[in-house]
Amino acid sequence: MVKFLVIVLGVGWLLIQLLRYFLRSKLAKFAQHVNEVAKEEERAQRHASRPKDEVVVDYVPKKPHEKSSKDIQGGEYVDYEEVKD
Repeated sequence: MVKFLVIVLGVGWLLIQLLRYFLRSKLAKFAQHVNEVAKEEERAQRHASRPKDEVVVDYVPKKPHEKSSKDIQGGEYVDYEEVKD
């Protein structure tokens, strides 16, 4: 009786270990496949969403702030109006 239980437990443990190994390998292959498909879709979407003649701007400079009267040095600022003849 004890011999039978030891054999059943040994075979059961062995089957569980084999099942875990195969499931891990299958899940790893599945995850790799999903990542490849996602990368292909991203490449296709990036390629399709951008026309060939589109201009891509990587840097947009900040707008310069307007100068105030405090920035002017070297005398007094006088507002004038241009008169055309």
